[in-house]
Amino acid sequence: MVGIIGVGNMGGAMAERLGSLGWAPQVYDIDTARAKCLERFGALALDSAAQVAIKAIAIIICVVDAAQTRDVLFGAQGIAPHLQPGQVVVLCPTVSPQDVEDFALRLSTLGVDTLDAPMSGGPVRAQDGSMSLMVAGPDAVVERCAALLQALSNQVFRISARPGDGARTKLVNNLLAGINLVGAAEVMALAGRMGLDLDRTLDVISQSSGQSWIGVDRMRRALAQDLAPRAHMTLLAKDTRLAQDAAQALGFNSRLGALASRVFADAVAAGLADLDDAALLPFLSGPAH
Repeated sequence: MVGIIGVGNMGGAMAERLGSLGWAPQVYDIDTARAKCLERFGALALDSAAQVAIKAIAIIICVVDAAQTRDVLFGAQGIAPHLQPGQVVVLCPTVSPQDVEDFALRLSTLGVDTLDAPMSGGPVRAQDGSMSLMVAGPDAVVERCAALLQALSNQVFRISARPGDGARTKLVNNLLAGINLVGAAEVMALAGRMGLDLDRTLDVISQSSGQSWIGVDRMRRALAQDLAPRAHMTLLAKDTRLAQDAAQALGFNSRLGALASRVFADAVAAGLADLDDAALLPFLSGPAH
């Protein structure tokens, strides 16, 4: 039995995926309507996170950040008092490696195992099972959850046996994604100033040396003026900031990462937090940029 706590864009897509494969996941979200909507895919919406913890052997946490994860696990209504030895908590949010290590240590005192399993690829790839999962945790725990991991993704990367290394891998991946996206938005804004046809320019980039998956994907959305949030601007703002914190803790000077992180922070400050991160194109195309 598997449960999912947090069924927003990614958690909901994972629940749809598991439901379509007959897993009948038990789901909970603070937005009860989100959870109820998943029942048509074979999920069972429960009334509390505690019920998920009681009923599920593996509990996937798919909330936004470390604060929400901490609250789900150890807050006033947290699931920790309801967990039993032998259960597995699968951590999917992008959080700092230190937070993952702290969560895993606290859970271990309850006899509960942790898999550090951040994901990448977006809701569409989560639905079709092609997203990436970066899994770190003890071999025996990974083996016990092998069927679940394979159901969730055909791109499961075994990072190490140390919880925290999944988070480290996700941070370097997302830092590069942020750099690529800022670069794509900047050059497309420049192309616009040059008077070029932006659709044609993006066609060239998508088949040439400037291509990046996230750049082309988001710029297609931006050119279609489709800024409904699949990936909120706040997510890469958070992730690039976390990556910078990790770099600074190691004494590493992340020059491009620092610039990209600043652009995302500026976009959020300019009121774009609730838009898709494709909104970087109109943001950088504006007169002040």
